[in-house]
Amino acid sequence: MKHDISFTINGEQVHLEVEPNKTLLKMLREDLNLTGAKEGCGAGECGSCTVIVDGKAVNSCMMLAVEANGKDIITVEGLAKNGVLDPLQETFIKNAALQCGYCTPGMLMSAKALLMRNPNPSEDDIKEAIGGNLCRCTGYKMIIDAIKEAAGQIN
Repeated sequence: MKHDISFTINGEQVHLEVEPNKTLLKMLREDLNLTGAKEGCGAGECGSCTVIVDGKAVNSCMMLAVEANGKDIITVEGLAKNGVLDPLQETFIKNAALQCGYCTPGMLMSAKALLMRNPNPSEDDIKEAIGGNLCRCTGYKMIIDAIKEAAGQIN
């Protein structure tokens, strides 16, 4: 039996019928064609599926789609506005904070959630915020530098 849910995603109101066992990640990718969030581990350990739900970074592989009912969700597709990249996206490019790109959407969303609640984070704050996001390519320094620079631009 499917459940009717309504939520806001990237600023748009959405109504869907979803299976009770479908994850938020699968709903985003399969039902809404929002494929930025990636399935890495499927167990909430790698962070490649991170999205923002009601202002908090969430592993979408660990949240059921039915739990999205009434929530405000932002995916990586929602960062750019009117063709203009978010400062985080700009600084990730400028600082070469991406290589293979698989972790990048999750890193961006964890960083965005941090900057939404703390626009002037310390390096320790940044490390804590991205602590649940694994990257096998960059060594994290460029990612941390990009987040610091974006925070400086926001302020």
